Amino acid sequence: MKILALYLAVMAAVLSGAAMVRRSAMSKICWCWPPVSHTGPHAKPKTVTTEYVAYGSYGTEADWNNPERIYQLNFNQDQGRRIFYQHCVWCHADATPAGPSNRSNVTPEPPLMNDPAALAKVSDGSLRNMIAHGGRAVGKSAMMPPYGDTLTAEEIDDVIAYIRVVAAPEPVKPAGNAKSNGE
Repeated sequence: MKILALYLAVMAAVLSGAAMVRRSAMSKICWCWPPVSHTGPHAKPKTVTTEYVAYGSYGTEADWNNPERIYQLNFNQDQGRRIFYQHCVWCHADATPAGPSNRSNVTPEPPLMNDPAALAKVSDGSLRNMIAHGGRAVGKSAMMPPYGDTLTAEEIDDVIAYIRVVAAPEPVKPAGNAKSNGE
């Protein structure tokens, strides 16, 4: 019984000491190493910049089939790219930022998300439903997991906006613009 009382007394002292330290001036000291003064001659100067990010210049993405073609991404498309590279690229691209994709190991083989022919047949609503509820819910492969609990509706829309950009067909150059050597 004495041991229990001693244990409770020590615990009460430790907890009250921790509460006191949290409110003391010692808790406001920067415990960084090496000690850095946040004011005075060694303080980092605050700089005022006049640089602004241009509207719509959030990121770029190289065409997966033609690296010379660069896509400009708006904010939502850039967020969609981030989510796509976290969750989707492993099965829906030929290569990933980390190396080859897992696409060839999945049966049936998932469609590439940069294929304009495959995505032209599917509406945004169908894509949204497939991403949120998974492949099995829409009569496709059960290997496509549901992301409705993982991603918000806005994030799913961002992914769709991104894949619509990377699946856009390459513009055809008019034949009349070719220069001849005789001119």
